[in-house]
Amino acid sequence: MAGRVGKHADMQTPTYKCDAQLLFAANMKRIRRTKEMTQEKLAEGASLHPNYISSVERGERNISIRNIERIALALGVRMAELVEEPAAPNKNTD
Repeated sequence: MAGRVGKHADMQTPTYKCDAQLLFAANMKRIRRTKEMTQEKLAEGASLHPNYISSVERGERNISIRNIERIALALGVRMAELVEEPAAPNKNTD
């Protein structure tokens, strides 16, 4: 019904995933796997709950700068590595 205002039990708010969240999630997962680290081990090293780490890797969390720092330290990388765009493949023109 158009024009209705307010919350209804049958209404769901869709989870919006922005490009920055998805980029962070992909980088975090790639780095974690490269280091052969489980989500549980990363969570322990970052003093975060494993469910939180899982939801971050799915791009479902608008993560705070504090937690970005914790995750970077636990992974042993600079914070910037978690938000950098992947390098374009180097095409050899020879």
